[in-house]
Amino acid sequence: MGKTIAEKIISEHTGADVHPDDIVVARVDLAMVQDGTGPLAVDEFVEMGFDCLKTPNSILFIDHASPSPRKELSNAQKQLRDFSKRTGATLSDIGEGISHQILIEQYAKPGDLIVGADSHTCTSGALGAFATGMGSTDIALAFGLGKVWLKVPPSVKFILKGNMQDGVFAKDVILHIIGLIGADGANYKVMEFEGEIIERMSQEERFTITNMAIEAGAKTGIIAPDEKTRIFLKKHGREMDYREIKADLDAAYEKVFQLDLSNLEPTIAFPHSVDNSKSIKEAEGIKIDQVFIGTCTNGRLEDLKIAASILKGKEKHPSIRLIVIPASKDIYLKALEEGIIRTFVESGATVLAPGCGPCVGVHQGVLADGERVISTQNRNFKGRMGNPQAEIFLASPATAAASALTGKITDPRKFLK
Repeated sequence: MGKTIAEKIISEHTGADVHPDDIVVARVDLAMVQDGTGPLAVDEFVEMGFDCLKTPNSILFIDHASPSPRKELSNAQKQLRDFSKRTGATLSDIGEGISHQILIEQYAKPGDLIVGADSHTCTSGALGAFATGMGSTDIALAFGLGKVWLKVPPSVKFILKGNMQDGVFAKDVILHIIGLIGADGANYKVMEFEGEIIERMSQEERFTITNMAIEAGAKTGIIAPDEKTRIFLKKHGREMDYREIKADLDAAYEKVFQLDLSNLEPTIAFPHSVDNSKSIKEAEGIKIDQVFIGTCTNGRLEDLKIAASILKGKEKHPSIRLIVIPASKDIYLKALEEGIIRTFVESGATVLAPGCGPCVGVHQGVLADGERVISTQNRNFKGRMGNPQAEIFLASPATAAASALTGKITDPRKFLK
């Protein structure tokens, strides 16, 4: 019997022929924490008696509260900086950007096994890596041993067919899929994506797809690397990291979904669950107070270009606040060079330094009671952005930008040429 992409990667990292539900100990290529989860991992690392790092790439990211808004978080971040100096762990400090974006720009490569103390570590799966979130204690063990234990997950294949309409993007696709299968529809499974729609998507769009696999409960999302993957790695000076890895033709899947998305419209996730997704027709006209464009889901250069193309030469609606945050320093610099940041500022946006920003709800854009935001992030749980009395609607950068112009949820196709 053939193997899925995930089974191939895990087999390579255990030196054994693995199958779904096997319990294995696997070698790790990269382990990471961020400033929310990192201090506990550091504490556990010390308590377990480790004094040196065994994972080839052990990385500490300060991105969730970047820069720190209060002393407690500052002290936690200092703990990570001190740990980096003491052990040699790589430190990505404030202003560098969001962990998941930096991983795909600088570190993750096809065939890697990556673990992170952050659920959206699965973003790197679009490069053909097995990348998954784990608890801080697991990551402490990965730092100290260079290995982790895991149960080999079964894979579910999603074959995406058809021709997407103008104004429909990767964010709409993944919101639709999560709405279809439910927030627990892929619990502890691998969501493997393929088909003509995936083939036509840019590498940047593919990251949006795998980033949100966790929102269906998945262990990770994976897309087989191809020529677009190679070009992406080359653009970041890492062409030598490219390799081909794909599922065998006779690989066994727990389930296969064949979805024709030709009639898919812009899609919105309503509060307070990502699987509460509806067509733009059901959302249009809902008044909003804030628009947020950014995050590890949709803060890439292509996302910013799409939003800027809608906003260019126009001003945001006077009743809303528009916040834009590039996902990394590299993206910020490119957006500056191309005049994208200028477009945002002229439209009335507040552009902040690379980081998670309002998404995590500890600073920068916390909502007031009763307010609504339309955001390009990946989660809209009650209280996610810092106030359980507020409402979060999820959408693509195009829908978010169009809504910024009208002060209410708006179909982006009205503004796209």
